[in-house]
Amino acid sequence: MSAAPGESPRDEAAVSEEELQRALSVLAGSDSENCSYPRGYVKRQAVFACNTCTPSSAAEPAGVCLACANKCHDGHDIFELYTKRNFRCDCGNEKFAGLQCQLNPVKDKRNVRNQYNHNFRGCYCTCDRPYPDTEDQDDDEMIQCVVCEDWLHGRHLGCSVEEPEELQEMVCEACMDKAPFLWTYAAHFAVPPVVTISRPEEEEEEEEEQQQEDVDVEEEDVEKEESSQSTNEEPSTSEERGTQQEVVNRSSPCKRTHEEMNGSPTKAEGKAEGCRLKELQGGGAAEVQEGAVFWPYSWRSELCTCTSCKKAYVAADVPFLMDQSDTVLAYEKKGLDEPFGQHPLMALTGAMNRVQQLEVIYGFNELTTSITAFFEQCVSEGKMVTEEAVHQFFEELRARKRRRTNAGYQ
Repeated sequence: MSAAPGESPRDEAAVSEEELQRALSVLAGSDSENCSYPRGYVKRQAVFACNTCTPSSAAEPAGVCLACANKCHDGHDIFELYTKRNFRCDCGNEKFAGLQCQLNPVKDKRNVRNQYNHNFRGCYCTCDRPYPDTEDQDDDEMIQCVVCEDWLHGRHLGCSVEEPEELQEMVCEACMDKAPFLWTYAAHFAVPPVVTISRPEEEEEEEEEQQQEDVDVEEEDVEKEESSQSTNEEPSTSEERGTQQEVVNRSSPCKRTHEEMNGSPTKAEGKAEGCRLKELQGGGAAEVQEGAVFWPYSWRSELCTCTSCKKAYVAADVPFLMDQSDTVLAYEKKGLDEPFGQHPLMALTGAMNRVQQLEVIYGFNELTTSITAFFEQCVSEGKMVTEEAVHQFFEELRARKRRRTNAGYQ
């Protein structure tokens, strides 16, 4: 999934239909009115960081949900982090000195299961640079790794980046090494398939010399063993020799049966459950590879789910790879279907394209929420709803829209 994180100033006309579609699909999958905190660690949601409340110099990073970004941090310097998995809204907890969440003020001091990276401080890629980067003259797109969810410049992926014919997922080299069994799958299912790296000739020559030395040592050991056996006293009678041979013949089958039935756990489990990974490995270990890997969206269905492999996913902290609904594509599709996909305004916007429909619906929802809040505030403060107050209210709405347009969701 390629897209650019954060926000960058731009004209409204400069926002492409594709960028707008992506932005709306990301926002559509999250609740814009209710803080997501009560839902716990949400499987996937749009997450924002507030540079006003928790600047990059702060001791610890923090993230807020879409509703809190709109309500509690309106007018603040916030930037979009696209989506994050298994994240719980931090708004108003102890990381926000003096700020209380307006939507859900009762929260734990911190969310211990949240995972943060340098994106929450406005930095991205292995180069740890901000986006947009005023010092970077290269117009290089950024691509998100589906494992660590960091964004990397195409030139820093360690592999060639070609325009895909279909949607793909990317796993960066660091995450591939974190879960090395993925290299085996990459040789069969990556786009294009990953091939073994050719090593320098000097390394190959050194390995050949070492192998020859090992062979020479083995031959010497064999000669010594044969010489030692020839000097040993043989059994005095044929009966003794027969007894020894019988013991050997009796013990060998038992030993083989024991190894077959109680061999190493990995081998036994793989054989019993039909381990796909071992079939792909063909009995050999995966060669060392390098560079990021691109996968078709169907690649997760190819992963083995035997007991041994499940343990490996947990050990590598990537159990979500077994979940087909973890993908950003699945999240966006669900967001477009619910709630906006079933929104009653869809019937009235049938002549519009999908992007225009989402613009209208998102704007309508925001308008109705703002108007309701405006009247509730007037009632609670005992104020008259004057013409001047209404004009001021709509001017604030227009100003908010201009700020968002200039920020440009990406």
